Amino acid sequence: ADSRQVYTGMDLGTAKPTAAEQRAAPHHLISIRPPDAPVSLGEYLPLARRAIGDIAARGCQPILCGGTGQYIWAILEGWQVPQVPPDADFRSRLERRAAAEGAPALWQELHRIDPARAAAIHPHNLRRIIRALEVAAAAVGPGAGSDADPGSGSRPPSPPYNALIIGLTMPRPALYARIDARFDAMMAAGLPAEARRLAAAGYPLGQGPLASIGYRELGRHFAGELTLPAAVARAKTQTHRLARRQHTWFKPADPRIRWLDAAAQPANAAVALAEQFLSCPPAAD
Repeated sequence: ADSRQVYTGMDLGTAKPTAAEQRAAPHHLISIRPPDAPVSLGEYLPLARRAIGDIAARGCQPILCGGTGQYIWAILEGWQVPQVPPDADFRSRLERRAAAEGAPALWQELHRIDPARAAAIHPHNLRRIIRALEVAAAAVGPGAGSDADPGSGSRPPSPPYNALIIGLTMPRPALYARIDARFDAMMAAGLPAEARRLAAAGYPLGQGPLASIGYRELGRHFAGELTLPAAVARAKTQTHRLARRQHTWFKPADPRIRWLDAAAQPANAAVALAEQFLSCPPAAD
């Protein structure tokens, strides 16, 4: 359930499962689209549901893994996302407004309509803001009731799956240290070369899926706007912010989530929880 690991070529920058990890356990919805073919939530959901159904039909246990909160809750809560085609005129109007007023002004408008969706989008990510407003406009258009859920579609009254939800947590200083060490490891493993290959293949760094953290900052470094140390430092800081924003989707007080201390052998505790769940899963509501 990762909105960036779906793209080919974006391996190190998205911490995609390694070849060995993918041999150890079959992975689905990894590297299914090129970076110039964005995958929306509406496209992701039927693919994920089909994969879950296929896995279950083989008598195996599906595991939803990843950090894109919107994707995860859309699956677990059974969201029904309206299929809203792109509206060129609508987008052009908003682009003109953004040029005059700035992207944060549009983000504030989105926040008034759909606070949860806005909280998951950076106030300067104009492409995602416009798309969210486009979907919201369709959701509240003619024929939509007052209970319309802009940006995510209508939701059924009960979840479609029984699920054990496990989350990892740790104090922020330790988390930030791990984030920084991981980014250093990604750089050492060849992230700059990966970013150059993607740019050479015609995928502009800083645009579309390649506006992701790491690729965006390296693109600015290649353009001469940032030194390499400055680009690395900025990418780490942006990742810290992303980790904080994850609490929008994964709230510490959410009773559905079984939080485990990531610094205290969480694998053993996770296995114990999984074994208990599989031996006696809860009944659906």
